[in-house]
Amino acid sequence: MSAALPGESCERAGGIMSAEVAEQSAVLRRILRDGTPGIREVAAAIAAREPRFVLLTARGTSDHAALYAKYLLEIRCGLPCGLASMSTTTAYGAKPDLTDVLVIGVSQWGGSPDLVASTWAAREAGATTLAVTNNPDSALTAVAEFHIDVLAGPERALPATKSYTASLLSLYLFAEALGGRDGAAAGDLPDLAQRVLARTGEVRALASRYRFAERMVIISRGYGYPTAKEAALKLMETCYIPALSYSGADLLHGPLAMVDNISPVIAIVPEGKGGEALQAVLARLRARGADLFVVGSQAEVEAASAGFVLPTDGVPEELQPILQILPLQLLAHEVAIARGQDPDAPRTMAKTPETD
Repeated sequence: MSAALPGESCERAGGIMSAEVAEQSAVLRRILRDGTPGIREVAAAIAAREPRFVLLTARGTSDHAALYAKYLLEIRCGLPCGLASMSTTTAYGAKPDLTDVLVIGVSQWGGSPDLVASTWAAREAGATTLAVTNNPDSALTAVAEFHIDVLAGPERALPATKSYTASLLSLYLFAEALGGRDGAAAGDLPDLAQRVLARTGEVRALASRYRFAERMVIISRGYGYPTAKEAALKLMETCYIPALSYSGADLLHGPLAMVDNISPVIAIVPEGKGGEALQAVLARLRARGADLFVVGSQAEVEAASAGFVLPTDGVPEELQPILQILPLQLLAHEVAIARGQDPDAPRTMAKTPETD
């Protein structure tokens, strides 16, 4: 069974996911052109309130986008951030004082009952609330004070792809505007994304290497860590491969013992401080004879067993996650096809789960 290419019939297995992955360059361009003014307006209104802390709420793929926003807001804006445990309010009835706190709910569809309930509870507790969704008519949008539409367009495949990168770029532009910057560094992303997505054949060849994998480990550090978590989720939900994601630092605190020369390790190696911090981990993995697949620079790929070279020369480290996930989305799609599965319709998945 071969993968459906962009432009082929979506009746073939994986055709819808493949088509939506291929749309991402256009989606990024749309956000930069049409979404930036509204994002700046929202950021200005929130900045005027001078929030002292940020809480991010999300689940699944959106949780990884929220983790990316945590890195952005702490590093770029100097705002302490936390990832909220929604059950503290929805199940346990906690009533924290959220005065001067910004609560950001990130969700593709914005319909998860616990996310909606926790956002409403946060607003009643004094928080400034912001919904970041791909659905301006959602329940989450209705209960939040502010909204950012990530403009990804309808996403029909069950695995989220274009809504994830759209959320990353929208959150980047929001953080930049909140910090008084224009986000102009993102201007080249659509063209760079198109270059990556044009290399589907390269990823398809790599996928044959991993079609029989029984387990994978995905690691990164810094801004790349959310990419590791999202890549693991994509492999699990489309290929049914147990995929464990770790910060490189955490891998050394015990889990390194499970690494051998059979189960592949995927390392997302950013160009910047995150990549520098990962070097000691990569050395340990090579010493153990790991089957190491690297997403990163030419030099990093050449030092690994296999990999995908990213066009990130001159791209700020904080923007690289938008490119890093693209070959890994393609890999999940191609491995699923190679294993005889349909990535458009993963078993047990629903588009609007009870907890999003």
